[in-house]
Amino acid sequence: MSNHKNVNALTAGGVLISLGIVFGDIGTSPLYTLNAIFKTILGDKQLVTADIVLGVLSCIIWTLTLQTTIKYVIITLRADNKGEGGIFSLFSLVRKKAKWLVIPAIVGGCALLADGIITPSITVTSAIEGLTNKFSHIPVVYVVIAILSILFIIQQFGTNLVGKLFGPVMFVWFAVLGIVGISFIIKDFSILKALNPYYAIHLLINNNIAFIILGGVFLCTTGAEALYSDLGHCGRNNIRISWIFVKLTLILNYLGQGVWILQNANNYIPGAKMNPFFQIVPEQYQIAMVILATMAAVIASQALISGSFTLIAEAVRLNLWPKIRIVYPTTSKGQLYVPSINLMLWIGCCSIVWFWEKSEKMDAAYGLSITIAMLMTTILVSYYLKIKRFPKYIIAIFITVYVIIEGTFLVSNLHKFMEGGWLTVLIGSCLFTVMWSWYVARKIKNRFVKYVEIEDYFQIISELSDDISVPKYSSQLVYLTSANFKTEIESKIIYSIIQKEPKRADVYWLVHVDVVDEPYTRDYKVEFLIPGKLIRIDFKLGFRVEQRVNLLYRKVVEELVKNGEVDITSQYSSLNKHKIAGDFRFVLLEKQLSKFAKLSFYERSIMDYYFLLKHFSLSEVSGFGLDSSYVDVETVPLIFVTPDDIELNRLAV
Repeated sequence: MSNHKNVNALTAGGVLISLGIVFGDIGTSPLYTLNAIFKTILGDKQLVTADIVLGVLSCIIWTLTLQTTIKYVIITLRADNKGEGGIFSLFSLVRKKAKWLVIPAIVGGCALLADGIITPSITVTSAIEGLTNKFSHIPVVYVVIAILSILFIIQQFGTNLVGKLFGPVMFVWFAVLGIVGISFIIKDFSILKALNPYYAIHLLINNNIAFIILGGVFLCTTGAEALYSDLGHCGRNNIRISWIFVKLTLILNYLGQGVWILQNANNYIPGAKMNPFFQIVPEQYQIAMVILATMAAVIASQALISGSFTLIAEAVRLNLWPKIRIVYPTTSKGQLYVPSINLMLWIGCCSIVWFWEKSEKMDAAYGLSITIAMLMTTILVSYYLKIKRFPKYIIAIFITVYVIIEGTFLVSNLHKFMEGGWLTVLIGSCLFTVMWSWYVARKIKNRFVKYVEIEDYFQIISELSDDISVPKYSSQLVYLTSANFKTEIESKIIYSIIQKEPKRADVYWLVHVDVVDEPYTRDYKVEFLIPGKLIRIDFKLGFRVEQRVNLLYRKVVEELVKNGEVDITSQYSSLNKHKIAGDFRFVLLEKQLSKFAKLSFYERSIMDYYFLLKHFSLSEVSGFGLDSSYVDVETVPLIFVTPDDIELNRLAV
């Protein structure tokens, strides 16, 4: 608990780190938001009037207030799981409330991963496009792909060094946003009318393309979900305090851009060369601003990439994603690198940049998937509030308000589907099939796992261990069991020990791993089922703890030996007199689907897809960290077909 309190402690360093890690995505939204909105407005042949500019700015200000400040910063940040945030941390808090909550968790997780592909593309492209004001022939696409490639290459080395620069760079970024915004606000203080929600309401009621405009407005808050995901890195209080500064500078910048648009209403053509973000920057500072914007865009991309790695690692441990290789490049808590996801994100980002070329075209693909993720978070948070016994009317108000707001944003973004939104929906859908199939397949497998009372086999296991007529298989024989209770054991394990090839050992070990809802738990319990012969170890590991079963098991055995609770000395007389430890061998049971299995078409399809995914995923041996151990893998059918299932007619001779 102390660590949990330390994470949420308010410190100057924590506030600075929050600026660098948490707000990169939402902090770079001024690069493209107004440009996207007015491209839509002018595309509808509407004149840029004061009412439209004030209405758009008012929509942005109140979206940041209702969506980011109230929903995420004030309410959702309360839902921390021992200091950790993110949709899977939230799911871990509420999953016992209702089984179907796995659906919004998976949908939200997939939408966030899809967003992780489009965000680096649009932010870096928007930043580099600022150079076209001075250098019109610069090859934007090649420069962006080069920057993104370098960014993805350095992931394998960890981001400790770069991470130390994040906070100061983003502090400068936000300060500059506010300063250049003020420099234009003082030219026309009437722009401050946009703080009045009347102008937002007036625009939404009276403009015939209000819904489509809202699709662009939503871009201003797309980093809110990432804000919650990074809770564990920075702490609730640091995020809340730094948001005050961030929100102020964002609003000032949007207002400054609004003044420029009003001043240039007659000749404003949205695009890379007339992006109001760069137009409010004095000409002599344009290149410096592009460099700063590029650094901010890279930081925003880095935060999203790291978030994607964490999301997948959590999904693996919650059994929502196939086991894949996860690397820990540094000793920093939470720093990890997932090669397969890194490759997927790199290919996705570069393909988007190559295909669409301009940030204004990428706007169409942006926002649709993240709206879905926000709706899923709303569902999960409402259940969290229910668990915390908030009054029913508060929960009802929360659900009603945010389903209406996010539902409206979702509808307003639907027009983007044919313009490019189909891409993120397609990516998210592909990811969903993987997560859903992996989850359902596990449920199907568990349905066919047969458990027996282990006590019924105590005598035969003891006698087998002492039977010198059976060749010794190993001194210490270890099985991984999925049985939750110490009184039970899978029938397949008993079959492996006694019948498949009788396996004599000095000591039989049963190891069970239970992934718990807290992030960094590392607990274990030891049960001596047959003293000196059959021992069970139960590990309770947090969903963010690496499951290195080999090392964890050996650590426990060392402690048991040290305490005199177990003797692992070899029983071979020549080795025993020298006090040499016996050998260890792990046995893993790999399940395969028999063609005779009686499954419905849906279940058969799920299992076929599951085994296809399993073929490309990390082996059970590597997944449990048993690479350096002596491991035997035995293949067993998922469903045993017994003679009782077969009807035969005997013919008379």
